[in-house]
Amino acid sequence: MSLPLEGLSAIVTGAGRGLGRAEALELARLGAAVVVNDHGQPGRDGSGAASAGPAGQVAEEIRAAGGKALAHSGDVADFAQAGELVGLAVAEFGKLDILVNNAGILRDRMVFSMTEDEWDSVIRVHLKGHFNTTRFAAAHWRERSKAAGAAVYGRIVNTSSEAFVAGSAGQPNYAAAKGGIVGLTTSTALALAKYGVTANVICPRARTRMTEDVFAGFGRTGEGLDPLAPEHVAPLVGYLASPAAARVNGQLLVVHGGMVAVVERPRVQAKFDSKQDTFTYDELDALLTPHYADRPPGETFAAAEVLGLKRG
Repeated sequence: MSLPLEGLSAIVTGAGRGLGRAEALELARLGAAVVVNDHGQPGRDGSGAASAGPAGQVAEEIRAAGGKALAHSGDVADFAQAGELVGLAVAEFGKLDILVNNAGILRDRMVFSMTEDEWDSVIRVHLKGHFNTTRFAAAHWRERSKAAGAAVYGRIVNTSSEAFVAGSAGQPNYAAAKGGIVGLTTSTALALAKYGVTANVICPRARTRMTEDVFAGFGRTGEGLDPLAPEHVAPLVGYLASPAAARVNGQLLVVHGGMVAVVERPRVQAKFDSKQDTFTYDELDALLTPHYADRPPGETFAAAEVLGLKRG
């Protein structure tokens, strides 16, 4: 019996630890050959001996289990290095089939206190990093499709956050970057569908090194797997990367703690037409002010209810 991802190759960014590591291990378990990306150079262990670094260690773990993997320590937020990452996968495995964008950082602060560097660095790693790898993977699939005269196999799984969906007062940079990733994903899904490629985005909730402060107050309950363990997220990534998910495209899914929620696209809540060629201030005042008069004071476009989702 063949594995669902057998014969396919994948890239997982930010895969040296936490969520990316769990995703890389899951893709390998399902049969994919994996390029494990994590920014940074190989270091040294406690004894001073040379160490493979987080990406190398995950690649070694995959190989020890009988899979195929290699490590890449480049910065995906650097355009050229992202291109080298995609080129490495193609050179090593003959083609690229799956791209999982996970790399990210946090620089949390209220908007009135945030520095320019805190804004720029988060946008760079999350949003630009997602674009960079997507751009080179998309070009690879387009070229292959044109050469073959037919659709090819391609899967993109991007990583957004509930911080975008629900709003997060202390994370304006992170929420903006994650919102941008959703827009990038839906645009990519439409652009690449004719080549046989799907692009979807997940909003995972997981306890990792990056989020340890965010979820410090969320303790484990009872025995068994931590509800915020990355292992709850990885199977969905494996599914979205598989042939079974061929009809899943341009979708946003929230996942954590043994639960997956499909988020509906925005819908028009109300519509107003001007009685003239264009609106006047007075006409808008007469229409919109009563419309919002009885709305709850804290209600915005953000869907804060997603934060209450849990396995039922």
